[in-house]
Amino acid sequence: MPVSSRAATPLYRAVRGTAWSPDGRIMRSNRLVERAGRWVVLAALVGWSGCGGERQAKHPWQGYCEGEFVYVASPLAGRLEHLTVQKGARVEAGAPLFELERAWELAAQREASDRLRQARARLEDLKKGQRPSEIAALEARLAQARAAAELATREWQRISKLRATSVVTEADEDRAQSTSQTSAKLVTELEAELATGRLGGRPDAIAAAEAEVAAAQAAFERAEWSVTQKAQAAPKSGLIYDTIFREGEFVGAGLPVVALLPPEYIKVRFFVPEAEFSVLQPGQSVSVAVTGRSSPLPAKISYLSPRPEYTPPVLYNRENRAKLVFMVEAIPVDAALARELHPGQPADVSRP
Repeated sequence: MPVSSRAATPLYRAVRGTAWSPDGRIMRSNRLVERAGRWVVLAALVGWSGCGGERQAKHPWQGYCEGEFVYVASPLAGRLEHLTVQKGARVEAGAPLFELERAWELAAQREASDRLRQARARLEDLKKGQRPSEIAALEARLAQARAAAELATREWQRISKLRATSVVTEADEDRAQSTSQTSAKLVTELEAELATGRLGGRPDAIAAAEAEVAAAQAAFERAEWSVTQKAQAAPKSGLIYDTIFREGEFVGAGLPVVALLPPEYIKVRFFVPEAEFSVLQPGQSVSVAVTGRSSPLPAKISYLSPRPEYTPPVLYNRENRAKLVFMVEAIPVDAALARELHPGQPADVSRP
């Protein structure tokens, strides 16, 4: 602005303590003009300060996107045979990720399966008792014993009658009686043996066989678990953020092979000055603006840090830096829109 034009403004005249006559001649100002100039300057400064404070309050909070990664690993060690995904690909839940060598585990599984079948067969054999042919042989022997016992009993009865007429001796009678009693006991013995053959194994033997089957079943399940753990699938749908090992490399037990980033595990971490921290509450709605997107993303506050930070990270704007700030985390409401966010991406957060 030229000097002549600037001098013509009332504010300039008040500040400089001058007044202008209609014909353009400068007249020395009096005290009234000087006081009026000071009040105008003070009002202007107060108005500028109020505008600046309002603009500062409307400034968004600076932060960045962060991801909670799911590191998929196998609890068993082995050489990486197949890596079925690539970095940057998106997979659905249940999609195969990788497979480690498992020849030893498959052999142990087959062995455990055979031992389980053996234990089950032994238990069934104990429950069945003797074979049908053995039962038939016992029944035949029992029939013979009963016939012999009946014959011995009749013979003893005839000799007893003859003993009364003194035709036979007392020794013949005793011999016939002993033969009859022996035949009867043989019948009792064979009946008990036949009943035992039909019962099967003893209760203690059957209980031991059942325990053996349970142990074999547990060993088989352990071997089967080892086989399944050598191949891992995606626990959730998401982005393959990184692959740590390559095919042919040896992977230790518990070491992650794939880093998976589900969209619902993406959050925004931002930092709020102490003066504005008290008005925030968990569950409160905020808006997240990122570069390259025309409209902000709706999110909800999920975490407020109880500890202040004196050196907030990723805050490069000196105007927004505070001596004492608190970290706050927010989760996007829509998981589908959260897929557009990337860890490390700068973000501006504000209240809607």
